[in-house]
Amino acid sequence: MSEGIDRQLVPGGRVIARALGAQGVAVVHTSRGSRIGGLHEGCVDEGIEVVQLHNEQAATHAADAHARITGTPGCAAVTAGPGTAAALPGVATASRAQSPLLLIGIQGALTGDGGGTRQDLARIGMPASFTKYAASVVDTAHAAQEVSTALRACHHGEPGPSYLEIPLHVLDAAAPHVPQDELHRAPTRPAADPGAVRRLADLFVHAERPAILLGRQVWTTRATDAAVTLVRSLNIPAYTDGAARGTLPPGDPHHFRLSRLYALANADVIVVVGDAPFDVPRGRGGRPATQATVVRIDHAPRILGAHQDLGPAIVGDAGEVLASVAQAASGRSGDGAYRRKEWLDELRTAERTAYERRLPQLRSDARPIHPYRLLHEIDGFLTEDSLCITDGGGIALCSEQIVQPRSPGHWLDPGPSGAPGVGIPFVLAAKRARPDKEVVALFGDGALSVTGWDFETLVRLDLPFIGIVADNSAAYPPPRTERAGRDGEPTGSGAPLTGLPYDTFARMLGGHGEAVRDPADIGPALRRARASGKPSLLDVRIDPHAHAPGIPNQTVDK
Repeated sequence: MSEGIDRQLVPGGRVIARALGAQGVAVVHTSRGSRIGGLHEGCVDEGIEVVQLHNEQAATHAADAHARITGTPGCAAVTAGPGTAAALPGVATASRAQSPLLLIGIQGALTGDGGGTRQDLARIGMPASFTKYAASVVDTAHAAQEVSTALRACHHGEPGPSYLEIPLHVLDAAAPHVPQDELHRAPTRPAADPGAVRRLADLFVHAERPAILLGRQVWTTRATDAAVTLVRSLNIPAYTDGAARGTLPPGDPHHFRLSRLYALANADVIVVVGDAPFDVPRGRGGRPATQATVVRIDHAPRILGAHQDLGPAIVGDAGEVLASVAQAASGRSGDGAYRRKEWLDELRTAERTAYERRLPQLRSDARPIHPYRLLHEIDGFLTEDSLCITDGGGIALCSEQIVQPRSPGHWLDPGPSGAPGVGIPFVLAAKRARPDKEVVALFGDGALSVTGWDFETLVRLDLPFIGIVADNSAAYPPPRTERAGRDGEPTGSGAPLTGLPYDTFARMLGGHGEAVRDPADIGPALRRARASGKPSLLDVRIDPHAHAPGIPNQTVDK
């Protein structure tokens, strides 16, 4: 746009859209609502894509996924009052996953604030507990600077969401455009203390039984190459968690999965990059062995402060720290790396033992289908370009032990919040951001019900994907006190959810759907879904009495 036009007064919606574009926002995910129209128009005028979803929670989940996949800001815009409240599950999920998301909540004019007008609802207080920055834009003249400030807060230090409340009078009023060079961004790669880096390098050089646990920050900071260089040059077994899955391909000599508990119990040095994978609900035990020196690397001092009992910590960008440690240890690790051959062989033996113990379930011909058999079929179906998404409870926990993405950046899950409902919005964001990728999504039946209506959005936008519903018709184990019904199953308020025909649901909305009841039919059904070229759902009836790993008293729920 020419300089002369830039000096002209433009509507507030366009001022905000220009500020979003200056900060790298390329797409705004939104819910339907008449009050948001001015911002929609401004985004279209500025070349920012607007994607409409059926509800606010889906919009924020999609914006969250866009940020995780692309590394650029995610933005969701929702309508007034209750619209902001409905968006909060997505904001909370992004907060726990350290995902840079800007939520914009359109509100009524400030002149009617607190007067009981329609959709008037206490706003700033609701998202403030989940966000790094929350503010109201009081006039159009300062709107661009507020957008810039909110997005800088998303990226500064520990990434996370911000919230801006924008009243209608700000969207409607006119203001001059603010030049892009006034909307600067903060640096996003904090450097680590050199002394701490040298001490960690020394630990690795002299360790006999080291292990490294790579958390989601390895992907969010794009530290994959640095992580791979480190584990290979120092001959260190690596375990991955969350978005870091795929850092090392299946079969890589330094890639381990099933021996994590054994490694934590027997290692002498444990390095945790990003989030802590010591949480009991995932079946990974509590604290590691008492003899181990545990070092944590995180760009969030707040997170490190919560785990001071584990040992020393390094604050810094994961990629910068791992690359610096590899360089500091270069030329010093020959003998130590060779001695660790026995340790890696010991872990491989533990891996084989765990796999052989699970093998009967992976090959089970039982009906209803054992969840491990389903996951084993999905894993064998994946290609190098398959981007995997999981959405649910116990079935998602099971999938982490069976399904292996083949490449970095090819795994998406809710993150530490474990919030159900991310699946369909994540599929939407993945297919829009990476149309070259095949998306394979696994849903629990309860999780799909949260945002499932946006399957229609995928059909409308012609975004094919392969969806699998692990259907056990149970959101949670029913109370034992419920009276057994005619078929021996509980009845009444605590009875399992009624099995819904998710394949029919998919076909009703214009997609591809199939019901799968025999384990031998899983593979052919997956291939037909791929060949259909449509959004698809396979309704796979799984055993409701199978247990999630590490949770012996809980069924594979949702």
